[in-house]
Amino acid sequence: MPSPQGFHYEAHTNGTVHITHHHRPATTLHGPRAAQFLAEVESSSDPQLVMARWTGNYKRGNERTARNHPRNRR
Repeated sequence: MPSPQGFHYEAHTNGTVHITHHHRPATTLHGPRAAQFLAEVESSSDPQLVMARWTGNYKRGNERTARNHPRNRR
């Protein structure tokens, strides 16, 4: 699975963090969640993956299962 790309974040002095994906707003974090995100992204070896996980924009591993479900077969 390729690593996610195109994520950027901006930490503001008021404690807010804005995360964008390909220059489009993905999410905004405030307070303790923003601090937790910053700690995690700064200590991570793959910050793109951390941002993808925090925005919910990542594969969940159930795509093959969903594709094979009888309701989704044609």
